[in-house]
Amino acid sequence: MKKLIISTSLIILSVALFSQREYLATADDLDQLLKTKTYVVLENSPMSEFNFEVKDVMENEWYITDYEYIKLSEFPEKSQDPNASFIYTTLVSFEKDKTDSRYVFIHLSLGGENLGIDDLIDIVSVPIGYFGVDPDKYIYKTGILLRFMQSHVELMMENPDLISHNIFKHYNDSIENAQSKTLYLLEDELSKEVSTAARIKKIYPYKFKITTMEEIKAAVLAKDEDIVFLHKVGPEGKKLKARCYKIIIGAGDAEFYYFDYHMISDKKPDGFLQTDFKKLAK
Repeated sequence: MKKLIISTSLIILSVALFSQREYLATADDLDQLLKTKTYVVLENSPMSEFNFEVKDVMENEWYITDYEYIKLSEFPEKSQDPNASFIYTTLVSFEKDKTDSRYVFIHLSLGGENLGIDDLIDIVSVPIGYFGVDPDKYIYKTGILLRFMQSHVELMMENPDLISHNIFKHYNDSIENAQSKTLYLLEDELSKEVSTAARIKKIYPYKFKITTMEEIKAAVLAKDEDIVFLHKVGPEGKKLKARCYKIIIGAGDAEFYYFDYHMISDKKPDGFLQTDFKKLAK
């Protein structure tokens, strides 16, 4: 179970990927979602990078419902509307995690009668960054994660048998579909043992490129079907121990081709590991 943390500038809830509570979204929840208006909850800060980015991408990326922006102060009352759904960011910490690490997640949830903001029906939630890391490192991925959320909803509606706590397996089963594409990587997101092209080639025989954030942004903007890229969430030196999330995302289709995480240690640093490449190469 995850901790609740409250902040004046960021809604903080106990949610993570594909629902952190015991409750699993049902087929009825998904049907209800499509009947709602989606409210994008803006953060309080007038300089919020999330606010700027989400306003920039919603028009081009969001299609499954009508949407509207609301202020953070409106969220608690609006959350009780069963005809409302919400996009919002949170900080997440984990009860059994003694490192007190905090991660930034982006969520799509359903409102409901007598539901407060800590009781929303979670549909899909994804780690987007680590609290304290410069948002410029990850905020540009907001649009593609919104695209993923919608395709995830559609997948669950078309295949209700996939609604389970083990949804990770479905996405990891898609690994081989990424092997025909070029994998874009940032050098500073790779562990030392696989930090050069020569080292990677020894264990990963498919196309890849150690590139720049600007090239990844361009591939995402162009919706390049031939590119997949690493979305890594970790403390980047802010903490010695924390979770490192690793997701391979299609720049064109916004699909997840790989999802995993590890606890950072001396043997498993904050970055994509040799073992991750081995899994991708299978």
